[in-house]
Amino acid sequence: MAHMEWYESGLRFICTQCGNCCTGSPGVVWFNEEEGRAMAKRLGISVEKFYLDHARKVDGRWSLNEIYTEHGYDCEFLDRESIPGKAICSLYESRPMQCRTWPFWPENLKSKRAWHAAKGRTPCPGMDNGKLIPIEQIRIQRDATPCS
Repeated sequence: MAHMEWYESGLRFICTQCGNCCTGSPGVVWFNEEEGRAMAKRLGISVEKFYLDHARKVDGRWSLNEIYTEHGYDCEFLDRESIPGKAICSLYESRPMQCRTWPFWPENLKSKRAWHAAKGRTPCPGMDNGKLIPIEQIRIQRDATPCS
């Protein structure tokens, strides 16, 4: 008999554009070479300039830079100015997989307790709200996440 995840009936999530998942304690936003090229293209700069100006190596992997703000350490591509009351990604169409798969990261899905801890720690008002995301979609996002 197959083991069923605690979220077998799906989870609710809607992005509220609060930006809380893009800020907080110092952290990492992992990206791979393909994502680096896509972000450089979106910015209209060379791949070399992108890495020089917008990325750093952490434990042998590439992460986007952060900037310290009144909210914490924001991803440098978090735009809090364009839409009043919202925080949006200025690279949204080219954002890394880590960003695309929030909050369905393996560590957030380990247990109901882990899910609620992530919801409170972030804090993410979109978790447990909005449309029901079926388990099949959650698994795809979970398995695509380059976190940890």
